[in-house]
Amino acid sequence: MALCRRLFHRNPPDGLLEISDRVFVFNSCLSTNVMKNDEYKLYLNNIVAQLHDQFPDASYTVFNFHERDQRLSQLSDILTQHDDVMVLDYPRQYAGCPLLPLKKIRHFLRFSESWLSMEQQSVLLMHCERGGWHVLAFMLAGFLLHRGQYTGELKTLEAIYKLAPNELLCVFPGLNSLPSHLRYLRYVSRRNFVGGYWTPSASSSLDLDCLVLRALPVCERGEGCRTVVRVYGKDPSKPGNGMCKLLCSSWKTERLVRQYAQEECVFVKVDLRCRVQGDIVIECVYLDEELLNEQMIFRVMFHTGFVRENILILKRDDVDILSDARDRFPREFKAVVLFANANTVPPPLTSGDDLNESGSARHEEFHEVEENFAEDALE
Repeated sequence: MALCRRLFHRNPPDGLLEISDRVFVFNSCLSTNVMKNDEYKLYLNNIVAQLHDQFPDASYTVFNFHERDQRLSQLSDILTQHDDVMVLDYPRQYAGCPLLPLKKIRHFLRFSESWLSMEQQSVLLMHCERGGWHVLAFMLAGFLLHRGQYTGELKTLEAIYKLAPNELLCVFPGLNSLPSHLRYLRYVSRRNFVGGYWTPSASSSLDLDCLVLRALPVCERGEGCRTVVRVYGKDPSKPGNGMCKLLCSSWKTERLVRQYAQEECVFVKVDLRCRVQGDIVIECVYLDEELLNEQMIFRVMFHTGFVRENILILKRDDVDILSDARDRFPREFKAVVLFANANTVPPPLTSGDDLNESGSARHEEFHEVEENFAEDALE
């Protein structure tokens, strides 16, 4: 494969895979094997020793994707004992989606670019802890697209996935995050709006009005569905608080979880009515008859700065679903996220309204967004 057939003047140190010039990935991230603590410490220290031999005057930065609730990762604890190694710990998910907020992606890309161009001896290392391969693969693909070393979001991501066995994607089974990953890779690819970067302006705050669902899959027992929609993101009223939280839930908005008959699943309108800004995750679940257990139907992550004309239209291949559930979704499935201006009351929507992807509501249409971030630091 082209990614691994590059000819370099020297072989990478044992335990590392070279992705680009002076950019390496720890091969432990590409394996389903789990090392014991002593073995892992020896593995890391051996790699650092080899790097010192091969790049005697270099400085090293390690990007590590790990569980956010861990105060200090095991890798950080080991590698920070070396004075010339800097470790930057990143979370490996956002509201359950194996993605990072756009601001953190931007920080990663800008820092990487600056670090590698600072001097010819700077080395960049990429690492993830168990369960973090999805977000690491996304970040590697974003890095290659950003530097122009690859073109095509899907082709680049597939090239990265081929570096690891398929079993690695199944270590933590869940929703297939490829649609959301591709959406954010398109954000990266279309970065050349203003000054070469895509940072949404402060005006990208929107009022999320409702979610319209067309041709929902019915429950496995064919009994229709009890639909609950949740919206996660950062609280726009508290810009200094970078924590992701539950912004609204249709269960609280409508107070009752309605049982939709099978024939009613053709058209479902869920009122939400909450202010959103930045990176948003919407998830749709079905509840059982006792309202105790739930089944994930789909999830989508997007950024409000790339929403045009107050509408986001998503088809079956645009939402994250279980890998084995695609056949349950009718081809006509569509999720339409409708927003409203602060001073505008949206007109009522009926099942006969035309929600096709024509005109200004064209699917995943991007518009120019001004960058107006004063901070580059991680939140």
